[in-house]
Amino acid sequence: MKLGLQLGYWGAQPPEGVGALVAAAEESGFDAMFTAEAWGSDAFTPLAWWGRDTSRLRLGTSIVQMSGRSPASIAMHALTLDHLSNGRVILGMGVSGPQVVEGWYGQPFGKPLARTREVIEIIRKILARDEPVTNDGPHYPLPYRGQNSVGLGKPLKSIVHPLRADIPIWLGAEGPKNVAQTAEIADGWLPIFYSPKSAGMYQPWLDEGFARPGARRSRADFEIAATCHLQVVDNANEKQAVMDFMKPFVALYMGGMGAKDQNFHKNVFERMGYEKVAQEVQDLYLTGEKDKAAALIPNDLVDDLHIIGTAGEVRERVAEWAETGVTELVLSLRTPEDIRRVAETLA
Repeated sequence: MKLGLQLGYWGAQPPEGVGALVAAAEESGFDAMFTAEAWGSDAFTPLAWWGRDTSRLRLGTSIVQMSGRSPASIAMHALTLDHLSNGRVILGMGVSGPQVVEGWYGQPFGKPLARTREVIEIIRKILARDEPVTNDGPHYPLPYRGQNSVGLGKPLKSIVHPLRADIPIWLGAEGPKNVAQTAEIADGWLPIFYSPKSAGMYQPWLDEGFARPGARRSRADFEIAATCHLQVVDNANEKQAVMDFMKPFVALYMGGMGAKDQNFHKNVFERMGYEKVAQEVQDLYLTGEKDKAAALIPNDLVDDLHIIGTAGEVRERVAEWAETGVTELVLSLRTPEDIRRVAETLA
């Protein structure tokens, strides 16, 4: 089981003390660091800035929103950073949701599975650099010949020779069709609400993807990097305090991250058996009663999604996650001391 540090995306201002977190992760033997994006800070710039002081950590995006850039632009970011980091990039991507894609990026959200497939095909063509890149797909045609085209588009190869033609591509995916396609075409999966209790739900979806003709990976060499909060505590009171701290974040994704009738995160919780709670949390969250929404989040759910307990309990829980096929835990940790304590506990 490898460990990753999840730095996430920024709030209203850039976070402080990130350099110390990254240094502690590098010194403590973590495998990777990850940055994210929503509709504020981007994922690539902080990864390059904080990654410049590392020599061993893999540098991952968890996740880049595909609609925010053309496939060629994503490939340019990845191959540039891969050179600068001497081959340490993990390109994690996802489709986001319709509110962000259409409301922030001004792009159509329809056909997310087909768009994902096209994006990856184009990126891999660019990284392979075998020939000038063309694409006949309907979503990202290359050269462009659509409305307002002047007809002068020319197939091109990257000026820069990529350091690696096989930069690992991991996908964020939640629904059954998306998870199956991820197992088919990607090198890894970045589940956001994964747990040992819900793992059985995902296994048939993964197996479907691995069984498809031409699948890129098998279960033996496919990475599953699950995000959770891990914290070592000394007693039950401390554990409850940490769980209470996490509840507003669960409520945000369950009730506030998406449209009322199309919230992919809420759908995950419903599949996990929390349909009634998810609906009540969404109703409260969308009317601005965020504290009441957070108060409805059950302790059992928080305990299931995260690893919080004494040192012995944490080791047992991590083993449970590993048994379900998770190859890397991507952890949100708040201080260098937390990072070192986790590393020592799991050593």
